[in-house]
Amino acid sequence: MALTHTHHNVYSAHYHIVFPVKYRKALLADDIPLAIKAVAEEIALRYDLEFEKIGCDHNHIHILCSFPPKYSGSDVVRTFKSLTARELFKRFPLLKKEL
Repeated sequence: MALTHTHHNVYSAHYHIVFPVKYRKALLADDIPLAIKAVAEEIALRYDLEFEKIGCDHNHIHILCSFPPKYSGSDVVRTFKSLTARELFKRFPLLKKEL
């Protein structure tokens, strides 16, 4: 595993996070996984995160990510969930009605 360097530290932490869809509904089909990956790229640039792999099934998302120690796991989860939800509801208005 590669070490990541910042000004004051060196770290190598990789996290596997799974996000289920509310009520386990099978809503992640068609263009939604592509939109999730696009939003994740924007989040990665903005917050200095690295999403190594993102995989979507019909009712959950798997993310393998790495982030600096200045963020906690809950910070990353909160940021990812809020920004992707907001953007997906904008792009796919019918998705909000399903949830």
